[in-house]
Amino acid sequence: MLLAKLLLEKPDILLLDEPTNYLDTVHIEWLKRYLNDYENAFILISHDIPFLNSVVNLIYHMDNQELNRYVGDYDRFQEVYAVKKAQLEAAYNRQQKEIAELKDFVARNKARVATRNMAMSRQKKLDKMDVIELAAEKPKPEFHFLEARAPGRYLVETHDLVIGYEEPLSSPLDFQMERGERIVLTGANGIGKTTLLKSILGLIPPLSGTVELGDYLEIGYFEQEMSQDIETTALEELWKEFPGFSQFEVRSALAKCGLTTRHIESKVKVLSGGEQAKLRLCKLINRASNLLVLDEPTNHLDVDAKEELKKALLAYKGSILMVCHEPEFYEGLASRVWDFSQWTTRV
Repeated sequence: MLLAKLLLEKPDILLLDEPTNYLDTVHIEWLKRYLNDYENAFILISHDIPFLNSVVNLIYHMDNQELNRYVGDYDRFQEVYAVKKAQLEAAYNRQQKEIAELKDFVARNKARVATRNMAMSRQKKLDKMDVIELAAEKPKPEFHFLEARAPGRYLVETHDLVIGYEEPLSSPLDFQMERGERIVLTGANGIGKTTLLKSILGLIPPLSGTVELGDYLEIGYFEQEMSQDIETTALEELWKEFPGFSQFEVRSALAKCGLTTRHIESKVKVLSGGEQAKLRLCKLINRASNLLVLDEPTNHLDVDAKEELKKALLAYKGSILMVCHEPEFYEGLASRVWDFSQWTTRV
């Protein structure tokens, strides 16, 4: 709705902050066409690499408190940046070797009358040297899902299930999900995918029909969003979830998910969408499960976090039921892809 309102105003310049979050495939394709035909300039923040590659021709990269400009799409930026980074690291290593040699000479010769002037000369060179600094490596997340004992054969069975609120969102649904399956739900926004997940989990009652959950199920649920009214810090929020953890264990768990000390000690409501997602994933991976129910888990995640999440899901031996609009993410992961538009009552 916000995006439609913005585009209808026909602005001279567009500022788009992760516009593909929550968009389904059809609307992402529409937005690609719109931006490619757009006559004016736009500035775009996005972690959707295929989308970026299809619409941008300049990349501005913020690194070590510097903003650098790269011509081309994201793939071209990565190539040039990798070369630039390797050159900088080589120059840094050469300079560090030179600094070490100069310091060693000064230390050995400054006290000797015969070599004092040479030592002072080298010290002046050290003092005037423009020292190369390498950017601190950003913490990369590590996700490893704890696994509970194997459940029974059938995890979820529905019988004439109709989901919705005041009005039905689906025709009667009859399906089974078996142990070991990895099912992805796709389809346009607003047609009932999240409602189906919540109906299966018992968070909202069905309008009619039934849901039967299998034996020995330990479900891990990733919601699309968390409340923005939370007054606790990330540390307090995780500690509340795992009161048996020590403070060191809580901090370590959050750090492994890619959160810095500043994030850990900040209130949840001031964290970015990506940082909040990492907090929710931290809750998820630290509780043993055998069925993961994931509602658009890639929204807000940066490239590194997305790659690590896919790696963790591929290694997970439990079952997965996931809503996702990114074919690049679930390719090679899903055993079945269900198009919910075949079941919805929404046109």
